[in-house]
Amino acid sequence: MIGGGQAGAQAVQSLRLFGYEGAITLVGDEAALPYQRPPLSKAYMKGELGEERLYFKPAAWYEDNKVETLLSQRVESIDRSAREVHLEHGGHLAYDALIIATGSRPRPVPVEGAELKNVFDLRTLADVEHIQPKMMDGQKLVIVGAGYIGLEAAAVARQLGLEVTVLEMAERVLSRVTSPVISEFYQDLHKEHGVDIRLGARLDKLVGEDGKVTHAVLAGGEAIEADMVLTGIGILPNVELAEASGLPVRDGIIVDEDARTSDPHVFAAGDCTVRPLAHYARTGRLESVHNAIEQGKLAAAAIMGRERPKLDCPWFWSDQYDVKLQIAGLSMGHDTVVVRGDPQAKKFAAFYLKGGRLIAVDAVNSPPEFLASKKLIMSGAHVAADRLSDTNIPMKEIALQAMGENPSA
Repeated sequence: MIGGGQAGAQAVQSLRLFGYEGAITLVGDEAALPYQRPPLSKAYMKGELGEERLYFKPAAWYEDNKVETLLSQRVESIDRSAREVHLEHGGHLAYDALIIATGSRPRPVPVEGAELKNVFDLRTLADVEHIQPKMMDGQKLVIVGAGYIGLEAAAVARQLGLEVTVLEMAERVLSRVTSPVISEFYQDLHKEHGVDIRLGARLDKLVGEDGKVTHAVLAGGEAIEADMVLTGIGILPNVELAEASGLPVRDGIIVDEDARTSDPHVFAAGDCTVRPLAHYARTGRLESVHNAIEQGKLAAAAIMGRERPKLDCPWFWSDQYDVKLQIAGLSMGHDTVVVRGDPQAKKFAAFYLKGGRLIAVDAVNSPPEFLASKKLIMSGAHVAADRLSDTNIPMKEIALQAMGENPSA
């Protein structure tokens, strides 16, 4: 197992659960055992979640289940003909089956001054350990990028009393992942909490004194004071190791329905893969907990010759202030957006339809809409827009009728 993230941890657990009795070695480049990443920009950064609760399993579990963990180690190369991986500091490991779960890394901000002190990414436990001591009341934080990571960090920072400015090149926040109605809601939400959101703002450079950042300078020349800068402009899949071994790569390691690469002995799972997207008749790369868990299980099942586990609808979530956003499905290619509920009340949902079929939902503080939509998306059901928008009709009833079931049964 190359990689100690969610996908790697899930694959290890599933292999043992499915009855695999052979040796398992997990090689991870971080010093920590596999842990959850989503809380890093939410509860953990805020101090509401202790480090021990981040870990999927304690050290004793790996010992009891005879899983060797090689931490702070990097794999230098994969020799597929010899079925060996070569470690950076010497030595090699033979394999009968190999799972590549190398994940992703933050996209670097290509500006002068990015190497200054107090300029951070937010991806690892070590990142948060550097950031947390500086999250103090009155400090000035500039966040580059208004994606989910950036906005989650902004919410935590404001709740801790920092002055926060968010710089976004696009004309709305979350522009790559959601509709204008959701973007407007989050822009208003953050402004209500005192965040200065700058749209259409291009960062030109970072400047500092004594090697430490002091200002973020925009393309127009405005200098924004900063005690700390947090960058969140997307991620890059870690495909270099697989590509160097000759495996096909296209914005991710290409895998089939079983998370198997073109080499029958090599699998890949998680952020680093391009996979067939069930329910959408296309391939793509998913950056989500759901995807990592699902592909970890798929790889383990294929190695064991077991039946393929049932596939779920893609799902994601984001916590900001007192608002929980639950996302089901993939909205790319939608032709209609239907809003149910009242954004002003912070309880509503945006449904995405394509040709009358529901393909995704963004549910804000609305669990029933999220849960019903997952079923509708997986069933491929067509749903009438006027019924979706009618809050007098229970969401469960809408879903059952659309799927051809009796709502009163």
